[in-house]
Amino acid sequence: MSGDPKAARAERQKAMKQALRERILVLDGAMGTAIQAYKLSEEDYRGDRFADWPSDLKGNNDLLVLTRPEVIREIHEAYFEAGADFASSNSFNGTRISQADYGMEDLAAEISLASAKLAREAADAVTARTPDRPRFVIGALGPTNRTASVSPDVNNPGFRNTSFDELADAYEESARALWEGGADVLLVETIFDTLNAKAALFGIGRLQDDTDEEVPVMISGTITDMSGRNLSGQTPEALWNSVRHAHPFSMGMNCSFGAEQLRPAVVDLAKIADVPIAAYPNAGLPNELGEYDETPETTAAFLRGWAEDGLVNMVGGCCGTTPEHIRAIAEAVAGLKPREVLEVPKAMRLSGLEPFTLAS
Repeated sequence: MSGDPKAARAERQKAMKQALRERILVLDGAMGTAIQAYKLSEEDYRGDRFADWPSDLKGNNDLLVLTRPEVIREIHEAYFEAGADFASSNSFNGTRISQADYGMEDLAAEISLASAKLAREAADAVTARTPDRPRFVIGALGPTNRTASVSPDVNNPGFRNTSFDELADAYEESARALWEGGADVLLVETIFDTLNAKAALFGIGRLQDDTDEEVPVMISGTITDMSGRNLSGQTPEALWNSVRHAHPFSMGMNCSFGAEQLRPAVVDLAKIADVPIAAYPNAGLPNELGEYDETPETTAAFLRGWAEDGLVNMVGGCCGTTPEHIRAIAEAVAGLKPREVLEVPKAMRLSGLEPFTLAS
């Protein structure tokens, strides 16, 4: 691998695209579920640096890249050992908008940078042991805890607690840090509000404008009710029409109510998207105690069915999944052919809550 960081990333991206043509690649599983297994205390989250922080910090999982980095690296390595090709950075809530809950807005870039570096270190260490199978890093950008399309005040439907510009700036800040930290691809994930996602893509676009490197972007939506729509009301096809202008590296779905309920959305995308499909569902729905009962074998069986039906190019797990789930998924899809990427005829494709296509 080249000693020049840009050249090294270009080589990894080339290997990533080649691997994607040859087999179904495996994403990692839930970071939060893995962190919970460590049963960390408030003191673990604070460390020495934040011992006197004025608010509680337990639950700010992204902060652990600064206070307990060895835990996060162990989790990345566990997923790689289970068969994952990708490590997603521990930065789901790493934007300044989400970190505002803890008064840590000004640490957003530092957290994102550290999270990407930890994932990069783990990926490089595993790749060094298995150079014939390089591992890759996803710079993860979660949806934030605000929505640009829906009012948080039922008595004032016109009210918004964020704006497109605020979201775009926050996403750009974190995306730049993730890229600097060594991410091979960026991921705009768990999209419940399409306008938030468009702000993220706009912010990443400014990063792309400022670099001579390729900045691949994975896009992953989620379904928030059994009607098959996201929170801002769009169907999967309408979501795709809204974001396809960004020419993403992949399109897909994650989280939601589990693999069984997410399958229809994945089917819809697989029929229309002219890019690879990535899907990583929850391990079913949480029980009364907030825990997930779906076994690795059950989750893997669902995803094997998706693979056998030619729906996916990348698979993994979201909430409730563990290294055991990822191991079972990796074994279940091994040897199965990836979905053939479609060639879609040119047409004017628009979207509101529903898609609209005007063919010539």
